[in-house]
Amino acid sequence: MLVPHSDLVEGPQPMEVVAQVEQTSTVENQPVDDPPSMKFTWTIENFTRLNTKKHYSDVFIVGSYKWRVLIFPKGNNVDHLSMYLDVADSTTLPYGWSRYAQFSLAVVNQIHSKYSIRKDTQHQFNARESDWGFTPFMPLSELYDPSRGYLVNDTVVIEAEVAVRKVLDYWSYDSKKETGYVGLKNQGATCYMNSLLQTQYHIPYFRKAVYHMPTTENDIPTGSIPLALQSLFYKLQYNDTSVATKELTKSFGWDTYDSFMQHDVQELNRVLCEKLEDKMKGTVVEGTIQQLFEGHHMNYIECINVDYKSTRKESFYDLQLDVKGCRDIYASFDKYVEVERLEGDNKYHAVEHGLQDAKKGVLFIDFPPVLQLQLKRFEYDFMRDTMVKINDRYEFPIQLDLDKENGKYLSPEADRSVRNLYTLHSVLVHSGGVHGGHYYAFIRPTLSDQWFKFDDERVTKEDTKRALEEQYGGEEELPQTNPGFNNTPFKFTKYSNAYMLVYIRESDKDKIICNVDEKDIAEHLRIRLKKEQEEKEDKRRYKAQAHLYTIIKVARDEDLKEQIGKDIYFDLVDHDKVHNFRIQKQMQFSLFKEEVAKEFGIPVQFQRFWIWAKRQNHTYRPNRPLTPQEEAQSVGQLREVSNKTHNAELKLFLEIELGLDLCPIAPPEKTKEDILLFFQAL
Repeated sequence: MLVPHSDLVEGPQPMEVVAQVEQTSTVENQPVDDPPSMKFTWTIENFTRLNTKKHYSDVFIVGSYKWRVLIFPKGNNVDHLSMYLDVADSTTLPYGWSRYAQFSLAVVNQIHSKYSIRKDTQHQFNARESDWGFTPFMPLSELYDPSRGYLVNDTVVIEAEVAVRKVLDYWSYDSKKETGYVGLKNQGATCYMNSLLQTQYHIPYFRKAVYHMPTTENDIPTGSIPLALQSLFYKLQYNDTSVATKELTKSFGWDTYDSFMQHDVQELNRVLCEKLEDKMKGTVVEGTIQQLFEGHHMNYIECINVDYKSTRKESFYDLQLDVKGCRDIYASFDKYVEVERLEGDNKYHAVEHGLQDAKKGVLFIDFPPVLQLQLKRFEYDFMRDTMVKINDRYEFPIQLDLDKENGKYLSPEADRSVRNLYTLHSVLVHSGGVHGGHYYAFIRPTLSDQWFKFDDERVTKEDTKRALEEQYGGEEELPQTNPGFNNTPFKFTKYSNAYMLVYIRESDKDKIICNVDEKDIAEHLRIRLKKEQEEKEDKRRYKAQAHLYTIIKVARDEDLKEQIGKDIYFDLVDHDKVHNFRIQKQMQFSLFKEEVAKEFGIPVQFQRFWIWAKRQNHTYRPNRPLTPQEEAQSVGQLREVSNKTHNAELKLFLEIELGLDLCPIAPPEKTKEDILLFFQAL
């Protein structure tokens, strides 16, 4: 099993060498421009005389980085050779370092090279995980058996092939820039929903139908599934960053606890389709769900000895296919239509004919344009009385022909003029066990050769092998070391495998993979979402520039009159309710006074500002007027000088003197002998 080696402490550790150990290393450069790669060969002589728990190779350089191979000759707490690729200078690298590499490690069979044991993986190395590899690489019993070919003349040969690639930094990686698509934010265990939503979004005909569902500007997304889904799809189409799903989950009626529960994907798919189907009734897109996803099969019971047959037509939006006991999709379909014999004690009671031997089965009347296949990876184990995950190898083709063998899956009434040839659109993957794990999806949005992996917020380009073969599941089996010997090969289970497949019928793909643009989106929705985007951008810009501004809260006589007699009995003013000014810190205070003059209609020469003082009982009182020297400073300097608590805001009281005509006049000169008294009427 692939795990980070947890026994290492920071930096290389001293090794106790009892016997002299000779080792040689060679490096073979590979003529590859990008990415830089290298093959390193490590020959370890006197291998059985190694008396250290762990043993390092010489340092070799790939992509200007220093690497080395680390082995545990007697195993890292397992009865297998343990082997890892290690960053040689991890303790001296700067804080926050990271490097990404694809690599393979091998123990060479020196008798028959084709029996060499090789394993490959990839990892993003950092200070916390400076090594990565395989704790159970190969059984010690095979390694130390001279007849197997791995230990010859007490020498072991190890190879490492390393390709250094561009670091995929989760925090700085730009999915939209790299792929043209954006991801969905995970609320906590909602990755299963994200993979399903991405799959549905990338069926353009479905997305277009969602856009055409009638909603109004008065609808609230958290209370309307259609509007919430429209909003989500719009943001997936036009946003530059990952999209939140909270509005949609709230429209489902999920509370916070539910949002963190891993619901059943098939159940979510059916509930969502049913709700949308209901909302589409009586609209221009009525019937879209059925047109895309609905197929029909016929359940039948046919008597063998008398002329009697019972049939029942049923519809389906997805099919559940057995994985256990089936090597691929075709085997699952064979099992689905398998004929059951009703005989002996299990005879069928036919009307007017009594108990009869009969055949029971299912045949398909028609398949839908978009075929959703749920693979039964999770089953109840009656022997163990618990749910288990089926990790068996299960193959699925990129093209699926359900007309094979003269249409053996089709009922007699099926329309044989429809060609049921499908191409793979999406592979939804579960990685983990029955009690939890992670979900993501591989999707071909335009059915081209380019696959994309949608893993919550991150979207990456992937090749066909990664999307198909690596999701078959099963066990990886190392080759037999010596044919003819009764030795059991070492295997390890792959816990990441496909659990849902989406196929699109070839004859319908031009209709389904259609163009969807702003003309398909209701005007009120475009206006609403563009406004949301602008507000979001304003908030982002506001936050980014926050360090350049300060908030000045200006209280006046009107604010004191409003406050006196209210709940805060001994305070003169509620500073949360007074007028706020957002002012650049570098602005001169004299210019700020001009802003106040514009806002309140009080000429600059009639303004006198007081500094508030916070008292021990946490109330505020005007303490003293600003001096001419203070008013000559910038707003930022004044805030620093006057604000001992270093809050981001500056609190001021604006004193205004009114003449007999109630017009502002210059405030009287204040001398050192003057005292300002505040009285509170009881």
